[in-house]
Amino acid sequence: MLDKKYFQRLIESSPDIIIAVDKSGIVNYYNDGARTSLGYSPEEMIGQKCTRIYPSIEEARRLMKAMRESADTGRINSFETEFRNKAGELIPIMISGALIYDDEGREVGSIGFARDIRRLRRAQQLATAGEIAVSLAHEINNPLESITNNIELLSQCLETRLTESEQVVENERLDSIRNSIERVRAIVQRLDEMTRKGEYETRDYLAGKRMADLAPREDAKGQPRSDDAPHLTEQSPLRGMSVLVLDDDAAVVNSLADLLRAEKCIVHCATRPSAAFGILRNVKLDAVISDIVMPEMDGYDFYLRVKEEMPKLPVILMTAYYYDKDHILKRSRLRGLEGALFKKPVNPGMLRAMLTQLRQKAAQEKAEAKAAVIAAKAAGASAPGPTPKPIPQS
Repeated sequence: MLDKKYFQRLIESSPDIIIAVDKSGIVNYYNDGARTSLGYSPEEMIGQKCTRIYPSIEEARRLMKAMRESADTGRINSFETEFRNKAGELIPIMISGALIYDDEGREVGSIGFARDIRRLRRAQQLATAGEIAVSLAHEINNPLESITNNIELLSQCLETRLTESEQVVENERLDSIRNSIERVRAIVQRLDEMTRKGEYETRDYLAGKRMADLAPREDAKGQPRSDDAPHLTEQSPLRGMSVLVLDDDAAVVNSLADLLRAEKCIVHCATRPSAAFGILRNVKLDAVISDIVMPEMDGYDFYLRVKEEMPKLPVILMTAYYYDKDHILKRSRLRGLEGALFKKPVNPGMLRAMLTQLRQKAAQEKAEAKAAVIAAKAAGASAPGPTPKPIPQS
């Protein structure tokens, strides 16, 4: 059994707020954890009404009513309320407490064990914000992908229809749209970074009001703009390349397909992995571009099944999320993924360059295989035949 003095020191040194009051609400015990959290010294609290630390007498009565009406004989657990500290600030707390009875069963007071839950609430808010950030990135980046692709197509169309002076004006407008897209993308990325790190900054927006500072940082590294890439020419390096586009967002599929068709590609589209496999098994393809988060299976499982059936078919993965939450990229790379993980909106110039590289690699491998066959045939033709046996003389 614990020594009484040791037990008293244990309670006194607890970081929790421990306060005991008599039946009339006068404080008769106030530990060091209460002093640290609330700012009042024991001398300022002992002998005073407990309502001093409540925002109102009604809130103090609400707590006592919960104790008296509890089914657990005068006890409450994890009851949320607020205390007011010496500086006048309201502190959200979670309190567990119990009524105290004398030997005859009469109520003589109560004791409460309270904990400042500001950090807990902040963690919960950040967790909620994190979930919102992940969903926001996906829901915003998918339409941004469609907008980016259509701007690229519009830019190519204007080049063939406008004079040079007219192109200057329209390109300025397109650049303004591209810059706005990049700003939206950077803001969503900033929100994602803040929630994952658990840290964020705020700034004033009205007197006494603050808001989260989502402004993109100057050192933020975004994707190169689509107009940094060389423009489409009549002799597109992707002409005749057969590509399958798989994404559960139809707008992304359609805009990406239009962009590739403008590059003279032969494009096949699917919005579900099962439909994609139907195309894969019946059409000769040069590459597959697939989303990661989809119904039926994720991008990693899709990639493994493609590699199982068609080991040499290149696969490029893309996503609207800002980080590899389920390590799909890492796991896929360990299995030989050809394409880097594109973050939507996909840069058209980067995609064009990657598909060109894959096509050149396939052509080189085909040429090397053909050369090896020719060399093998040549080696077989030049090899000496068997020595003829002498004909026996009769």
